[in-house]
Amino acid sequence: MPETRPRIQFDEKGFCNACGWSEEKKVDIDWGSRQDELHELVNFAKNRNKESFDVIAPSSGGKDSSYVAYKLKELGLNPLTITLKPPLPFEIGEKNLENFINSGFDHIHITPNYELGSQIAKKAFIEQGQPMFAWIMSVQTAIFRCAVLFDIPLVMFGEEGEVEYGGSSKLKNKATYNLEDSIKLYLSGQDPRVFTNNQFSDKQLYWWRYPSTEDFKKLNPSIAHWSYFENWDPYRNYMIAKEKYGLEESSERSIGTYTNFAQTDTKLYDLHAYLMFLKFGFGRCTQDVGIDIRRGALTRKQGLELVKLYDGEYPEPYIDDYLNYFKMSIDEFNNVLDNFANKNVLHKVNGRWKLINKPE
Repeated sequence: MPETRPRIQFDEKGFCNACGWSEEKKVDIDWGSRQDELHELVNFAKNRNKESFDVIAPSSGGKDSSYVAYKLKELGLNPLTITLKPPLPFEIGEKNLENFINSGFDHIHITPNYELGSQIAKKAFIEQGQPMFAWIMSVQTAIFRCAVLFDIPLVMFGEEGEVEYGGSSKLKNKATYNLEDSIKLYLSGQDPRVFTNNQFSDKQLYWWRYPSTEDFKKLNPSIAHWSYFENWDPYRNYMIAKEKYGLEESSERSIGTYTNFAQTDTKLYDLHAYLMFLKFGFGRCTQDVGIDIRRGALTRKQGLELVKLYDGEYPEPYIDDYLNYFKMSIDEFNNVLDNFANKNVLHKVNGRWKLINKPE
């Protein structure tokens, strides 16, 4: 991982905190103690909600959320799975979600106003280079809305990405987090109310607003990530989801990487990953090889060769979809991309942004 990744930290040996955490998990973490913390949360939720849902499990139908829902059921919990429908969905993602739901889960599918979502996403794309921000925001706000609406005291997300992949270490040793962390870590420090201020009414933006402070304090939910309680392994999650819920892969590798079984719910992720490459000089492939190197499936040399092959691919197949979603011309779209290109590490070659120096 390069030093351009937001919030990444390096130790005196030059190891980033993602690699440091991968080693720490093997030798220093008392997983038994963390399982005890998990069982305390589970018992609290069961005892509080004896005749309804114990926990909300945000679910996309992908490998990670499917695995978490499976583990929650193993613990005897009665989860309510909730999906925030993403824009520009992949057919394979919709099929995987259907297979997951039909395997025996209570499920709510929330579809926030598509037109409003596209306007919020366009604003975030143009101003901040974050094309998925409207959806990412609703995953936080709408889930907490539902916790209040259905009086559910526990919310269990999948991995804490900052700790696992090289970002802030604030939650490394914390089982739960609060709304302040939600905004700071997962919404890039942007309060949804401020970001969408004066554009639309609060009623229109219901799914893009956190519940009131009074309602949230009254519920006082525990918000957690499964990766705190168990050594997180995305490939294991994939295999379990495939076995238990019939998870299917894409027929071809995803743009910008060598894998075909992750982030298959929306085409916007491919643009998100490309913007990551433009802003920070690393893309989807770098993320994937980092995960595989840390779990021992690849050598660093093999990972570098894959990065040289695939990182930073322009998402050509979906450009028309993006233009329709954002209501932009191709020139307007490419101008936004150019505005976020990091000229310190990239230059244009035949109209496409490439690294000035290949990773070594």
